[in-house]
Amino acid sequence: MAAAATTRPIVVVYTRERCGLCAQATAVVAAEARRADIRHVDVDTDEALVARFGVRVPVVTVDDVEVAELEVTRASVRRAVRAARRRRRHGAFRARRRAQ
Repeated sequence: MAAAATTRPIVVVYTRERCGLCAQATAVVAAEARRADIRHVDVDTDEALVARFGVRVPVVTVDDVEVAELEVTRASVRRAVRAARRRRRHGAFRARRRAQ
């Protein structure tokens, strides 16, 4: 059971209120990242995030790597989540091998 928890990528959707593209990105992530932990962050709640992203939202990250901005496609999210799951599984496998 613990190994399954470590394979779930963390997907963060950076958005702001009243943003049509942000609403679309949120829907795409919900549909394509079902096997991930999804978090939503309103960039306007933090000055550092406003400085980092400016008007460049929505932005989607998977395990802290930016994978999409502005127009978030189903394919880009799906690909990034699958790659993150493979990396996490491979890392968990290597850790088990070292422990033996």
